[in-house]
Amino acid sequence: MKIIERELVRTLLGRLDAPSQPIQIVLGPRQVGKTTAVEQVLARWKGAGHYASADLPAPPDALWVEAQWQVARQLARESRRRTLLVLDEVQKVPHWADVVKAMYDEDKRSRSLVRPIVLGSSSLHVARGAQESLAGRFELHFCSHWSWPECRAAFGWTLDQWIYYGGYPGAASLIRDAKRWRRFVSDSLIESVLSRDVLQMTPVTKPALLRQLFMLAMRLPAQVLSFNKMLGQLQDAGNTVTLAHYLELLSSAFLVSGLGQWSGGTLRQRASSPKFIVWNNALVTAMSHLSFNETRRRGDLWGHLVENAVGAHLLNGGLARSTCYWHEAGAEVDYVVDRGSEVVALEVKSGRRANSVGVAAFRRKYPETKLLVIGTGGIPLQRFFETAAESWF
Repeated sequence: MKIIERELVRTLLGRLDAPSQPIQIVLGPRQVGKTTAVEQVLARWKGAGHYASADLPAPPDALWVEAQWQVARQLARESRRRTLLVLDEVQKVPHWADVVKAMYDEDKRSRSLVRPIVLGSSSLHVARGAQESLAGRFELHFCSHWSWPECRAAFGWTLDQWIYYGGYPGAASLIRDAKRWRRFVSDSLIESVLSRDVLQMTPVTKPALLRQLFMLAMRLPAQVLSFNKMLGQLQDAGNTVTLAHYLELLSSAFLVSGLGQWSGGTLRQRASSPKFIVWNNALVTAMSHLSFNETRRRGDLWGHLVENAVGAHLLNGGLARSTCYWHEAGAEVDYVVDRGSEVVALEVKSGRRANSVGVAAFRRKYPETKLLVIGTGGIPLQRFFETAAESWF
């Protein structure tokens, strides 16, 4: 494996080098290199540094944040240099944002040399906590799942390998042993996130139902399923409101999101049938128990993986809030990215099917929108995945 430095490292170093800056918050899935990136920042940092993780057997209380901050302040006083304070997995700490706000405001008044970086793997707890308590005091950085160019540079993967194995760097060395790779993804990634970032952090009255919903989404990547049909496939499913809430929890942990249906500038999120988009294809293939070669030969399944990879590329590229799908009277377009001033429809053609009917119907109804065809007859898959998602819009 070749050691690579993600863009996040250079971004953080540039922000932290300024005389004064907001709290730097790094948000992203587990096991994609948030901690590694910050360790690279610490290695290149010219001042002192203190790293502490709240990912402990017993979640620490808010005093833990204050104690770590005091350690950083002492280092800053002794060294008389700017000191990085890294608080990792901060979503484990109840009311963490309130303490960070108090400590940061004290430092600002006293002109302390402490430079805080906060890391978290749950958008529900980290982003919401920052927005509620740290308004005007933070900058948010998203550390995404690894892209194909990163996996190609680090592991020498082909595009097909990335589409199948998904790009968790910690699992990359295990792909020669398929059973071991699946166990690692299942036990160290999926189970850790479900049990520690979802069920442990949020009151869930029906944990078995949440797990069933996750497994259902793994069987239906890039497919639309109504909440009413979900009720018929899940045991003790309760009601559609419960399912919608659990899908939001899975999305907050960067596992699977349910895209809403777009209708002429209106996103009907709760009322519409969600389209499952899994943030990393490894989650799907590890649960399927089909080998790389078997999956590649099954055109329909491979087509869904390619389509899901396109959706995941959009979500990981910072377009989660802008991305939806379109469906009307039997016609469908795979993705619609609505950025307010611009609406772009994306149709994925991987040999699985051709949806020219859906594209034609969409263009007739919304002639002012743009269209991107990805795959056969359009933008080559290699070029699409090599390019940052936002660059297409």
